[in-house]
Amino acid sequence: MCSQPTQPPEPVQTDLRAGILNMLHTCAGLRAGQSLLILAEPPGTDHYDPALVPAVAEVARTVGVQVSIQELAHCPGASVPAPAVMQAIARADCALFLTRRGDQLRFDPVLAQSVPVMCYALDRGMMASRFGQADHRGFAELLACVNTALAQARHLRVTCPLGTDFEGPGACFPKSGGEVTVRRFPLSVFSPVPAAGYRGRIAVAGFLTGTGKTRYIPYDLPLTDVLHIYFDGTNITGFEGNDAQAARAHYDHVGACLKTAARHVHSWHAGIHPGCAYHAPAGANTERWGSGAFGNPRVLHFHTCGTVAPGEISLNVIDPTIYLDGVAVWDAGRLFPERVPGGAEILARHDGMAALFTNPETAIGLGPTGRLSMRQ
Repeated sequence: MCSQPTQPPEPVQTDLRAGILNMLHTCAGLRAGQSLLILAEPPGTDHYDPALVPAVAEVARTVGVQVSIQELAHCPGASVPAPAVMQAIARADCALFLTRRGDQLRFDPVLAQSVPVMCYALDRGMMASRFGQADHRGFAELLACVNTALAQARHLRVTCPLGTDFEGPGACFPKSGGEVTVRRFPLSVFSPVPAAGYRGRIAVAGFLTGTGKTRYIPYDLPLTDVLHIYFDGTNITGFEGNDAQAARAHYDHVGACLKTAARHVHSWHAGIHPGCAYHAPAGANTERWGSGAFGNPRVLHFHTCGTVAPGEISLNVIDPTIYLDGVAVWDAGRLFPERVPGGAEILARHDGMAALFTNPETAIGLGPTGRLSMRQ
């Protein structure tokens, strides 16, 4: 149900206001006189900062936007919200998802005819940081530039310090259905690269975890050591390491529970936003970590276990080096936009963007050993 504040709102600090306006104006395109529907998780959940909703509402009202707020609980396995919610989304000039439900719907065409925005700044700190404040237009240009470079490359190769090594042709992006149907704020990853045509080894540490699409038990599989997963195109062909047997069983269990193709590899992509920082330990809440850290260029992840993106099991590779025709555009977890055609010009056009890539955020929730870990 809709709710309104019962007490006068607290003043919103300057940096937080700047991040919120970047989202409302630059990403959503909202202007005075238009309407914003904020879809928020119910009180008591720990995924989003509960104070972010009233802050966004207050800033929106100060610039003449009409605001309504409606609870939309995270519902594992659910797809389309109830008809009343869909009607409210359709009536609003913009529907802002401050709820994991929007992430579940990000590949669903049901929202394609509305103006939904999925927010990946999970708290006031992220919104007020360089992650929230960096010009959304610059990252929209960067996303298009990187996607073009990936598609035009003849050969891609990905490695990482733990032993990831896979390769294949340039990104064969599908003509339709491969991208999300919501606007994302901030823009954090390039388009998913289909796994067909790629082969090699994926090295993961710490845990296997879900993608946020569905909640299953156990959601995480802790790893005692580095796990190597071999794949050829869209098929996982083998597991190697101390946790190989447990990993095989986990994939089979999730596939059987959800009646999906357990060993399918759908696609992969990496972070493009060096302002993205995640300071809490990943193991404290892997689902929140998966929503908050993936935009950092230090993180690359695969969508596996299921033939529809984003699959059910995420494979997370840390500090990837991504070679486009031999050029390390990502180099040990750092993205260098100037190494692709047009990248330097984008950095020059947008104030502060070059400095962001020169001095990137490095916090991504790693454990005490410098790897992903279930230890907090």
